[in-house]
Amino acid sequence: MHIEPGIVEGPKIVLSYVTAAGAGAFGAYATWQLIKERGIAALLARSAASTALVFVFFQVFPHYPVGISEVHLILGSTLFLLFGAAPAAIGLAGGLLIQGLFFAPFDLPQYGMNVTTLLVPLFALRLVANRVIAPRTPYVQLQYRQALALSATYQAGIVSWVAFWALYGEGFAAQAITDIATFGAAYMTVIIVEPLADLGVLAAAKGWHRRKDSPFLERRLLNPA
Repeated sequence: MHIEPGIVEGPKIVLSYVTAAGAGAFGAYATWQLIKERGIAALLARSAASTALVFVFFQVFPHYPVGISEVHLILGSTLFLLFGAAPAAIGLAGGLLIQGLFFAPFDLPQYGMNVTTLLVPLFALRLVANRVIAPRTPYVQLQYRQALALSATYQAGIVSWVAFWALYGEGFAAQAITDIATFGAAYMTVIIVEPLADLGVLAAAKGWHRRKDSPFLERRLLNPA
């Protein structure tokens, strides 16, 4: 989902700073809520684990260029279910920044666009989770259709933002539209795989009942809301 260099340039790139700031503000609000509920240690531990996983997702997991961007197995819904929205957001932003600073400096000018593309769908996923998961249902009891709804929300959000940046930067040229369609079709593979990964992680988490009150995991992972 990395926006390729050169797609959005000049004064247009200012919009990415605005959208990233908006996503950051919402993330800061979610972070403050978590600190009040579980403490700073929980935030730091979850965020560190999330950042490490995101770095692996970006740098170690297979990824390949398709159309206007790259296809990654990001597992945003998995991070959300394990750690909650705020640590997942910090992990996504932090992992992306580490990759840019040390492995892909050519991506740093696009950081605002890329972080927006990752975080806004995550916050949309948070809203969808409140609708598709019944109250007082621990996440370890999710069914495939619910995991699919979460994954589809996140991945569709990524594709939508990538499409927006491409059209914003290059206009409605035939090649741009073709590249967007190719990228979106490729991301269908992620939507198929991610719910299975979620269910696998949740199945493993059922054995963590001794850690059900741990501040280092999302409270609802093992407990009713």
